[in-house]
Amino acid sequence: MNAPELLALVELGGYPNFVPLYKRHGYQVEMVNSVRKAQAWLKRHQPQVVVAEFYVDPQFRDRLSNLESLLATLQRYHNEAKVIVFIDHHYLQRLERVKERYGIFAALEFPIQEARLDGLLAQISE
Repeated sequence: MNAPELLALVELGGYPNFVPLYKRHGYQVEMVNSVRKAQAWLKRHQPQVVVAEFYVDPQFRDRLSNLESLLATLQRYHNEAKVIVFIDHHYLQRLERVKERYGIFAALEFPIQEARLDGLLAQISE
C-alpha cells in the first residue's frame, strides 16, 4: 500500500521546514510554491492532508484570501483532505468567512509550533 499523500503549499514561508515531521507521520510529501501548481497536482492526486498558508492581498478583488481557489479545487474533485492552515492572527476573521463555505480542519497561528502541528497530524491518522 502506498503512503498517504500530504500537499504542502508554501508561498511565503518564514517558518521551519516541516517535511521531516510530515514524513515521520508516514506521509509522502509534495511541496509546491503556488496555488496554480497545487491545483494542477490535485488533478492527479488525492492527498489525505493539505497544509497551506492563509494570507490576504488587497489585489484579491473577487476572493477573501489566497486559498479559495485551492479549496474550490478540492471540492471539485470530491477530495476530503484535512486542510491545515498557517495564519497570521490578523486574518482570523477572514478565515471564519472562508470556513462558512469550505472545510478547514485546523488553523495554526504564526509562529507555528511544531508540537501543535504534530498533534494535529496525530489526530488525523487516528
